[in-house]
Amino acid sequence: MISIIIPAYNGGSLFKEVLQSIKDQRIDEQVELLVVDSSSTDKSVSLAEQFGARVISVAQKEFDHGGTRTMAAIEAKGDILVFITQDAVLSEPLALASLIAPLRNDDILAVSYGRQLPRENATAAAAHLRLFNYPEVSLRRSYQDRSLYGLKTVFVSNSFAAYKKEMLARIGFFKDNLVFGEDTCAVGRLLLEGFAIQYLAEASVYHSHNYSLQEEFRRHFDIGVLHSSENWLLQEYGHAEGHGASYVKSAVSYYLQHKVWYLLPGLFIRCGVKYLAYKLGRGYKVLPGTLRRWFSMNAAWWLKNNC
Repeated sequence: MISIIIPAYNGGSLFKEVLQSIKDQRIDEQVELLVVDSSSTDKSVSLAEQFGARVISVAQKEFDHGGTRTMAAIEAKGDILVFITQDAVLSEPLALASLIAPLRNDDILAVSYGRQLPRENATAAAAHLRLFNYPEVSLRRSYQDRSLYGLKTVFVSNSFAAYKKEMLARIGFFKDNLVFGEDTCAVGRLLLEGFAIQYLAEASVYHSHNYSLQEEFRRHFDIGVLHSSENWLLQEYGHAEGHGASYVKSAVSYYLQHKVWYLLPGLFIRCGVKYLAYKLGRGYKVLPGTLRRWFSMNAAWWLKNNC
């Protein structure tokens, strides 16, 4: 059995598209749909039930990126756990089958994750970021590849990723009480255990965000916090700053190719904002609590931890 796990909170109309895209999947194995709802006030729960989901409800203040997914993983009946976010629409009917196929035939492979394609309304910045992080060519990575890929070795996204439950259980599932990045930390630990991860370009979802400058700042502040609090990731796999130059070069090429050169000043400003936010996140311990909460995308997390 495969268990599809979706954390949900006020999913809105897009949530129905996600559920319908799951229903449309062509797959031989039995599928369990498990929705973990964080006290939605819209019709997310009734909508999930209409699509045959088993719904587990948690209080919004108790939601935790790692802890909630761990709870759902333990509850799930499948031997393969597929995590999808409430805004990731599977691109075609074989996406799910393509995502899990390698896990069935490889004893070392613990995780597979799919490609994320930009939505039709994606800005140039959002579209390029998806193409930069999710290229057209599939790739397998293990701990031995860290000298080649650095921190990208552990890149993954629980917006569309599959895990072997048995292997995930060996590392205690996802670490709880993280501001961000429960998926990255899990993959880092799985690779240390000798397992491998596979990126599958042929398995895809439509998923992108048109972040404002403020949202970019807050997201990258949280990434910096993660890398500071989970410094072992950098010690084992390398630092994040080394990928900045390749990102800027790729973005400039993309903007010129798509004849939106007039957006280049905005690109450079955006890159500067992200770098500043990341550095502030790395040094979050010296910041007062008010600034930490204001800089972060997850202000509730800081309040929960009295920070």
